[in-house]
Amino acid sequence: MSRPLAGVRILDLSQMLAGPYGTMILGDLGAEIIKIEKPGEGEIGRGMPPHYFHGESVYFLSVNRNKKSLTLDLKAPEGLDIFYRLVKLSDVVYDNFRPGVLEKLRIDYES
Repeated sequence: MSRPLAGVRILDLSQMLAGPYGTMILGDLGAEIIKIEKPGEGEIGRGMPPHYFHGESVYFLSVNRNKKSLTLDLKAPEGLDIFYRLVKLSDVVYDNFRPGVLEKLRIDYES
């Protein structure tokens, strides 16, 4: 049986509870989720207790199931180039940044 969002690709830029939880549900419904994280740091939720095996956060593992993960430096030209190419292959860009952050990073709709 096909899941309702099978064939939908979502780039997930969100962090912490609400954003990753939302894309978790979309992934459970069949969407392909590609989580974009900062190189060297990852999403801030990776450090949230309680920790499980090898220091992995139980919270992070639970809300990021059914997701692929990619680190990109969105402040570097190479990272932006890769991001723009991924956007062309995706259906949705999902974020929970403060107002103005997308424009500052040059990843808003107009960019």
